[in-house]
Formats: sequence, structure tokens, C-alpha cells
Amino acid sequence: MSGPAGRARGRLTGWWRRRSLRTRLTVIAATAIAVSVFASFQVASELLAWELQDTVEDQLRADSRVLATNAERAGLAQAELPPYPGSGRLVRVILPDGSTRTPDGQPALPPVSEHAGRVAQGASADLMESGDLDDDGYLVYTLRAGGGAIQVARAADDSPINGFGLGMLLIGLLCVAGGALVGRTVARAGLAPIDRLTAAAVRVAHTRDLDADIPDEGGGEIRRLIQSINDMLAALRDSRRAQRLLAEDAAHELKTPLTSLRLNVELLIRLDRRGTLDSALPSESRTRLLDDLGAQVAELSTLAAELTDLARGDVSDESTEVLDLADVVMAAAARARSRVPDVEIALDVTSVWMSGRPAGLQRAVLNLIDNAGKWSPADQPVQIRLRAEGASAVLEVDDAGPGIDAADVPRVFDRFYRADSARALPGSGLGLSIVQRVVDAHGGRATVARSARGGALLRVDLPAAAPPAPIARPTAGEDTAVR
Repeated sequence: MSGPAGRARGRLTGWWRRRSLRTRLTVIAATAIAVSVFASFQVASELLAWELQDTVEDQLRADSRVLATNAERAGLAQAELPPYPGSGRLVRVILPDGSTRTPDGQPALPPVSEHAGRVAQGASADLMESGDLDDDGYLVYTLRAGGGAIQVARAADDSPINGFGLGMLLIGLLCVAGGALVGRTVARAGLAPIDRLTAAAVRVAHTRDLDADIPDEGGGEIRRLIQSINDMLAALRDSRRAQRLLAEDAAHELKTPLTSLRLNVELLIRLDRRGTLDSALPSESRTRLLDDLGAQVAELSTLAAELTDLARGDVSDESTEVLDLADVVMAAAARARSRVPDVEIALDVTSVWMSGRPAGLQRAVLNLIDNAGKWSPADQPVQIRLRAEGASAVLEVDDAGPGIDAADVPRVFDRFYRADSARALPGSGLGLSIVQRVVDAHGGRATVARSARGGALLRVDLPAAAPPAPIARPTAGEDTAVR
């Protein structure tokens, strides 16, 4: 909509949107009452008008029957007509020749209508019609009598309706004012919990105190809203607690490699400044120190990457797609072979389709293989098995190492957790926690047990999916040209 009407409507809409909810409820209540009063006035006025008209018509019929009786006795020309009282009823006699008689001093009535003339001629017994005279409304009743007709008329009296309308107007104004007051009071009482909820939310925003739950009050929608906000605060508390724990654990885990790296670098710098690097560190010792530095840098890089992955949580730009988990497992195994050529990997996989994020799943499988590669003896391969069991895709990574102690099993997938026997091995203790997060994000379950070879058996169950429908290929002889 454009033009002045559209601009006016836009300004009205903008004004309405800027009003508070309390003001809107007040206006709505007052408007609803005003509309109700107006509708009631219209209906009552119509009913009153019909009732008054029925009363006047009944009176006209009664008066006409009295005059018709007199006319039958004395004749239309000689019948005595009642004197005009100055207002109210009007009388007229229609003689057989079409002429009329009226009482002395009575105002003139409208000319005899065609329908009334037919009644006087015997076409029908009576007739009720309305007419106008000097901008006033009249009801005229015509009754056949004595070869002619008797007409009795009465001016329409609007004073009862006008008085009724004035009374309804005053009552309507009082109702609108009372409705606005009641609407304001109801809005204030109904929105009081929301006001307290807003104040509590503002207080939490200013103080950053997520431990202060908002008191549960009210019922219905208000209670559900408060519960939702409290649930959101609980989620924020958990998120902030997890962030704090992650930062504390990261600082703790970074302290040891950084300290070792700093000491080794400071040793090299100190010896180099003294000019005794070659004499103090023989070639073999220097090579071993540089290897240690390289390993520590690699460990820090891995730890930083895993911390970044964990800090991102479930937020990922990678889209979900239907994929063959066997392709993901084989790709992860190929990466593991390139990273650690010493570890032998034996694959026994079958095609199992699922809906997931390929990069995240590949990272989880790679972490499982890396974990198994640390423990598996050089002459024993890491066995990877993938199969379908019912509605699940089952992935098992089996090593021939010493296995996991029963005391360590409940914490295997915790962040930064490393068993006492694993502290001398490279790693950050984050690999399996990343596996747990990826599996949880895909609606799966990760468990640990002892394998038949005595080592650890890490099992992942993921929900399977139907394979995608094959793409229809044109048969021989079909026209495949693109038009």
C-alpha cells in the first residue's frame, strides 16, 4: 500500500509498536468494551424501535375499528369525527367518490396513496403504510368501511429512542472509562511477574551472577517462561564451569611441556653465549636434545589443536550427510599409517551407511587408532572392525597391549585424564575425550572393554541409516542428449 493512506497506516503501526504492553492491554480492553457497548446499543435500539412500531400499529388498528363501527352506523359522510387533540392521532375518511373528510383544525395528511385508494374501492380489507410529512415520519392505517375507508395516522415519535440513545451513550462512556481503568489494573497485576522477571534478568546481566536463579512464581505461561530462563542460566553455568575447567586443565597440561621446552632452549642459549656449545654438548647429546625439542614442539602443536577442537564444542560448520562409514574408517587408517609407519593396521570393514559429519568422524577414528598404536606391540597389528548390528554401525578398535585397569575404565573418556602407566608416553589425554564428544554429537555410544588378545577394546555404536537411492542410469538406446 502506497500514498497517504499507506503512510498513515505505517505511522499508526509504528506508534502502536512503540507502546508498552501495559498500554496496549489498556487500549485493547477499552476498545473491546466500546465496541461491545456500541453493538449492544445498536441491537437494543432496533428492538426498541420494532416494539414501539408494533405498539403504534396495534393502537392504529384499534382506533380504526372504533371509527369504522361509527361510520357503518351513521354513514361515512355523516359520521362524527373526533376533534383533533392538537398532537398525536390524525384521522381521515375516504368517501366512495374519492373525496376525503378530516376534523377541523387538523394538519393535512399526505395525499391518499394509490394502494389506500384501492382499499377504499374494495380491493383489500386494510393496509398499513408509512409516509413522510414535513420531514416527519408517519404510520397510516387504512381500513375499508361503509363503501369507503377510514384512515388513522400517527406521527413517529423518536423521543423514546433518542432518550434511550443518550442514556446508552452516557453508560457507554462510563463503561469505556471503567474498562480502561480495569484494563490498566489487570495489565499491571498480570504483568507484575514479568516485571519482576525482567528486573531479575537485568540484575543477572549486570552482576554476571549466573548462580542466582529467578524465583518460580505465577502459573501457566509465566511459570514456563521462568523455568526456561532458569534452564538457560543453568546451561550458561555449565558452559562457564566447563570453560573454567578447560582453561585450568589446559594450563596444567601446558605447564610441563612448556617448562621442559624453556629449560632446553635456555640451556642452548646459555651455552651458545659462552661459546661452549660444542665442548659442553657433544654431537650425540646435541642431537638428542634437538630431538627432544622437536618432540616437545610436536606435542604442544597436538595439544593446541586438540584444545581448539574441544573449545569449539559442538559448533561446526561441517554439514551432515549420508555417508559410508567404511570410507571414513579407511581414510583414517591411511592417515594413521602415514603418521606412524611403525604401527601395523589390520582392517576388517563392511559397508555401513549413516548420517554424520565425515571430518569429525574421521578425527574420532584417527584418535582411536592413535591411542591403540601407543600400546600395541610392534609385532601385533591394531585390528579395526566395522560391521552392522541391527540398526547400529559398530566400530571396534582392538590392540594387543596391556589393557586398561578396571580403576581407569570410568575415566577413560574424561578430558586430560591419563592413567599412571600412560604418563611416560606422548599425548595430552584429550584424544579419547574428543572421540566421546563426536560420538555424542552423532547420537552414539562409546565403551571400553578388554579384548580377546588381552589389550583394550574400544567400541563405538552409531545409528545406521538407509543407503542413498541409486541414481537412475539411461538404458542402451535411450536418447541422453541434453536439450
